[in-house]
Amino acid sequence: MDTIKECFDTILCGDKETSRLAARGVRKLVYSSSASGKEKYEEIAALVRTAPENYAQISEDWRQENFVMATSVIYFLHDRENQPDFLFPWLFQLLQHSNGYIRHAAVKMICHEIGPLTYHIRFPHEKSNWHKFSPEQANRILYSLSASLNGLLSVLWQPKYKRYKYIDSLPPSPYKSVQMVLAELEDSCQEQNLNWK
Repeated sequence: MDTIKECFDTILCGDKETSRLAARGVRKLVYSSSASGKEKYEEIAALVRTAPENYAQISEDWRQENFVMATSVIYFLHDRENQPDFLFPWLFQLLQHSNGYIRHAAVKMICHEIGPLTYHIRFPHEKSNWHKFSPEQANRILYSLSASLNGLLSVLWQPKYKRYKYIDSLPPSPYKSVQMVLAELEDSCQEQNLNWK
């Protein structure tokens, strides 16, 4: 497999072992110097943009895992800097998956967006030349993210979680994954006393 698109085609159509190998091969291709620049990134952006639709057509658990893990490797190269929450509905679905690898990939992708969204909070006197959304837009997204995460926590709550003092000590579960994202969000927003906390 010489291109990222070929890897994703194999992930979606290959047998279990070739799908697994293709998913692991995506990282090598993303960071290799042999792939052409602009074409490679346009292809990646298209793959990320269509990820929820492609994922919805996958029935096998192992193929879902391979697909999500490969998507998490290329996710940061999406072309939606003006709309950083474009995949949040899908990622919230993944946070509730029974497979821990899928949940971990979802945590990674959501946390990737928290950095840019909280830039204006962490660096209040600097303007970002990279991000294409205003501090007001970022605050709206952050508020929505916080509300959604807290809502999800209340749905996933079980009395057994009361005995755990730290997030790291929680048993692997969707509840723990949501707590991890919420902790990252709160850490990144600690400089500012936001009304939504």
